[in-house]
Amino acid sequence: MSLEETMKELKCRDAGFDCDAVVHGETVDDVMAQAGPHAKEAHGVDVTPEMAGQIRGLVRDA
Repeated sequence: MSLEETMKELKCRDAGFDCDAVVHGETVDDVMAQAGPHAKEAHGVDVTPEMAGQIRGLVRDA
C-alpha cells in the first residue's frame, strides 16, 4: 500500500453510539458498506440516506 492509499476508518462512537467498534476499509465506500450492517445488527438502526451522508463525513484516515 502506498502513501496515497491510506486506510479509512469510522469509529462507531463518533457516530453517536456508545460503542467501541471501529470499521476499517480501503475506501470510504468500503467503510460505509460495513457500517450499515453494523448499525443494524449492533444497534437496531436502519441507516437512512440522510444518516449515511452525515456518517460518511465522519470517516477518517486510519
